[in-house]
Amino acid sequence: MANRHRGEIAAELGGCSRVLVLTLGALAELEDAFGVEDLVALAERFERGRLSARDAVRILGAGLRGAGEQVSDAEVAAMTAPGGAAGFARIVGTLIAATFGAAEGDRTTSAAAPGAGTAIGAAHPEAAPPGP
Repeated sequence: MANRHRGEIAAELGGCSRVLVLTLGALAELEDAFGVEDLVALAERFERGRLSARDAVRILGAGLRGAGEQVSDAEVAAMTAPGGAAGFARIVGTLIAATFGAAEGDRTTSAAAPGAGTAIGAAHPEAAPPGP
């Protein structure tokens, strides 16, 4: 069972219910994978609002490994999620929001939670602010 107070989330991936968490080690793995210097730069990268399939594989893989699963990025890439691509984006958004401190159920962006703006918007597209 996922503990949101520790930044854990539960998600269905590959037909199984799994726990994901971006531990400090998982965040260091993502800093290296994305070529950024620190957590602020990592959060800024997430705030850009663009997510490639490769990004999703890296983030989900780091989250699964952070929760103790022995899984490679190639194995993550072969997994399915309910809702297809939108389901993967929702899981990634929820994981990032849990990691960077967005309150559970919060559907607004917050300057107090670095990286939360995009994550929450991706997880809940209906909550994204209207365009210009």
